[in-house]
Amino acid sequence: MSGAAGTIRAISGWVVRAHLDQPLVMRELVHVGTERLIGEVVGLDRDEANVQVYEETSGLAPGEPLFGTGEPLSVELGPGLLGEVFDGVQRPLRALAGQEGDFIGRGSRAPALDREKLWTFSPRVKVGDEVQAGSILGVVQETAMLLHPIVVPPGISGRVTSIAEESPRRVEDVIATVNDNKLTMLQRWRVRTPRPLLERLPLEVPLITRQRVLDTFFPLARGAAACMPGGFGTGKTVTQHQLCRWSDADVIIFVGCGERGNEITHLVRELPELIDPRTGRLLSERTILIANTSNMPVSAREASLFTGVTIGEYYRDLGFHVVLLADSLSRWAEALREISGRLEEMPAEEGYPPYLSSALAAFFERAGRVKNLSGTEGSLTLIGAISPAAGDLTEPVTRHSQRFVRTFWTLDRQLAAARVFPAISIRASYSDVPPAMERWWSEHVSPSWSSLRVEALAFLEEAGRCEETARLMGVDSLPERERFILGMAEEFREGFLSQNAFDPVDSACEPAKQVEMLEMYMKKVRG
Repeated sequence: MSGAAGTIRAISGWVVRAHLDQPLVMRELVHVGTERLIGEVVGLDRDEANVQVYEETSGLAPGEPLFGTGEPLSVELGPGLLGEVFDGVQRPLRALAGQEGDFIGRGSRAPALDREKLWTFSPRVKVGDEVQAGSILGVVQETAMLLHPIVVPPGISGRVTSIAEESPRRVEDVIATVNDNKLTMLQRWRVRTPRPLLERLPLEVPLITRQRVLDTFFPLARGAAACMPGGFGTGKTVTQHQLCRWSDADVIIFVGCGERGNEITHLVRELPELIDPRTGRLLSERTILIANTSNMPVSAREASLFTGVTIGEYYRDLGFHVVLLADSLSRWAEALREISGRLEEMPAEEGYPPYLSSALAAFFERAGRVKNLSGTEGSLTLIGAISPAAGDLTEPVTRHSQRFVRTFWTLDRQLAAARVFPAISIRASYSDVPPAMERWWSEHVSPSWSSLRVEALAFLEEAGRCEETARLMGVDSLPERERFILGMAEEFREGFLSQNAFDPVDSACEPAKQVEMLEMYMKKVRG
């Protein structure tokens, strides 16, 4: 019990109540029990503390000690993140599996970044230079296609008094001294605190996904946020895998938040074998996977989103364009609901905590296209999948998410049943396309993009009305013009909206080709 901050009094699932002998602070990282399980303080009441534990609590007993660390939940940032698989609190799963096998024991630890791996550090400053937060001290080749800048951490500035020569270094080796601050390639950052930036830039450059229905009708700005709600079997997972492969991004972060273990296992096994169409090398060289499956502790699921977004902000601050895909926000919200119930908080609609909206806002607001502290431009685009029960888009997670995103990709069960993938509903989806983004398409792809898009949407809207009439009265009772519209809509759906993710040619479609195809179909519609 020596050095313990308190004693466990009660255990409810992944929530532990402890009596404190020493003061703790909210959101402090703690070690729970004799096995020192990872936990975080989520409530304080005089000398009582509520702790959510990020590991399995079976076998934990009242009377065991609670140890404070004096630090918040943080992640390690630096070279070596790309290609790795972490859990919700950034434990490296491959390294732990190598130590303990497929079943990882409670209290197991391993540093997120390999402490022994050598990186060839190449300096970019010299002794006597003045630097500030964000200034590039040097670079290392993290992967064959990504040069990783080593920057001055936030809050530090001054004169360089020493700098390492070009040589292999470990992440904890001192590479530079700025005034009296000894700097390494390793940084730590609180997961719930957004990283600083100079200014936010307007969202005027699209994120090219090479998926026709998305780029043409519901484009997503680089640095914006999007939601993708859809019921079971509507193709969310395949669509997200397509976004991983074809999105115009430097770094991809996939957060498997509460997904089934077999799906994540399939992804972990498949990802290293996929060829990145952008580089011709392995896709894993620019991908980070955060796996917190449905059979892992619920509390770690809640933290996994913020672990992922903090890593994304780090690469954004290095001047890269990052896309983070979260699958799914529904299961993340379910974790919030379960933890809230264990804490005996007053429930709101459908049992979710009253702060569900605030929690979603804290996630989505960290998207952005920004000017970094170094003066470079970077972006973090957030795409959250939602799995509403029975496809109900009025349920709380979907409805609250709509308040914070400007792009909404709704997956339609009827389209999926008709084998139209991606099953994006034209009538139930939307995207805010600012004039600046229209100008980008006009200048970089085709001046006719905006007018063609408006014309095609109007045609599909008319086709939708004709389909409703045909269901009531029958196709044969429609006028010839409306029967023609229905036929063209079916051809348009099969030839343009549908895209085969497993076809080597049709899997991706460049923007210029999208416009040419759209022009061809619109000429047919005009007659």
